[in-house]
Amino acid sequence: MEIRGVFSSIDISSTGLAAQRKRMTAIAENIANVSTTRTPEGGPYKRKISYFETDKRKVNSVRTNTQGDRRLGVNYTHGNHLSPFHHKFHESRLLGVEYKQTQDTTTPDFVYDPSHPDANEYGYVAKPKINIITEMVDMISATRNYEANATAIEAAKGMAKRALEI
Repeated sequence: MEIRGVFSSIDISSTGLAAQRKRMTAIAENIANVSTTRTPEGGPYKRKISYFETDKRKVNSVRTNTQGDRRLGVNYTHGNHLSPFHHKFHESRLLGVEYKQTQDTTTPDFVYDPSHPDANEYGYVAKPKINIITEMVDMISATRNYEANATAIEAAKGMAKRALEI
């Protein structure tokens, strides 16, 4: 899918919305499993860590307008636009975000509780390494980022609507 034209900002923000939604899901799973000491894979629950990368699947042609040694700016329009000028073609791959996820591979926290059914021979229980405060801060951040992307989409829709009124 190629992003271009009036809807490019909506397409970019929609990738951000989807990524933040997935991030919120991972945070919710971390909070829900803060006390899970036994998983089907064995051992305690492993915290999910979200991160983002530039979406490299989407490519857009960007033309840099130049006249002699003078740079005139960036042009996202048709190749015949400003035809007296020389166009240099570049590839732009900064067109959205891709959600990635990994698991925490650090050693789990051990708590002394010999009465727990998952305690080892020394009475220690392996607990997930999840800090509720960190998860709540991440949740607030994801919520604010989601709202910012939704606001950007609304602004782009408003601009497109105003452009159609001309």
